[in-house]
Amino acid sequence: MYNINRRKFLGLFGCGCCSMFLPSCSTVPITERKQLSIIPEARINRQAAVAYENFRNKAKVIKSGKDLKNILEIGNKMEKAVSAFFLNKGQDDPTKNFEWDYILVENDKMINAWCMPGGKIAVYTGLLKVTKNKDALATVMGHEIAHAVARHSVERMSHAMTINLGTTVADIFLGGAINRTRNTVGQNTGLDIFQLGIMNPFGRKQETEADYLGLIFSSLSGYDIRESVKLWERMSEKNKGKEPPAFLSTHPSSKKRIENLNNWINEVIIEYPPIKV
Repeated sequence: MYNINRRKFLGLFGCGCCSMFLPSCSTVPITERKQLSIIPEARINRQAAVAYENFRNKAKVIKSGKDLKNILEIGNKMEKAVSAFFLNKGQDDPTKNFEWDYILVENDKMINAWCMPGGKIAVYTGLLKVTKNKDALATVMGHEIAHAVARHSVERMSHAMTINLGTTVADIFLGGAINRTRNTVGQNTGLDIFQLGIMNPFGRKQETEADYLGLIFSSLSGYDIRESVKLWERMSEKNKGKEPPAFLSTHPSSKKRIENLNNWINEVIIEYPPIKV
């Protein structure tokens, strides 16, 4: 069995902190990966809560039914399991200040779900046509909750701030050469070299970490995480011929995702069994 423990995970995905920002580093729960964190999480959670309310007021939200009941059930189990896990470990619960909320959005063309910082979760009806069962839906919801637990939004915004600051300072000394090059490449190719070279690989790192943590949260909540592979096989089939090359995508390819999940599943089942709450 391939073993990807915390040390190996860190070896694969490294530390997102530059030495000059070490005092502003935080640690991702469970994986223990160091991440840059120069923006207060509470500030981002407040902003997310406002954006979420605006979205919920405008979206076509389903108020009842079996599908919504399943989403609420999975979310409730996962909330309690995640909190209980950290409590049992004697660690700080990263979700203690979350104000959990779940909505089901009627949109059969949107095969998606997301979780805003602070535990605001939306699932689209189009996704349910691919998940097909609660175990697969738990895989997706665990992944989205993992983004919030790992404070990926804080990390992403912190990196964006340092990139913008560093580029501005360097461009002053180079007489605007960086922006001229960026604009020239963009005009000729339609691509942003900073997005390709910096932001996209960083996004894939977060997505892979969320896959790993999401498996753990699903397992702790009592769901069959082996269904995750079947889910991504179905997703791959649905997206056949539509996925962009891996280096242009912020998400791992379905093939890579399935490979990762197969490598992790046995260990996660053993190390993170369903937790009693």
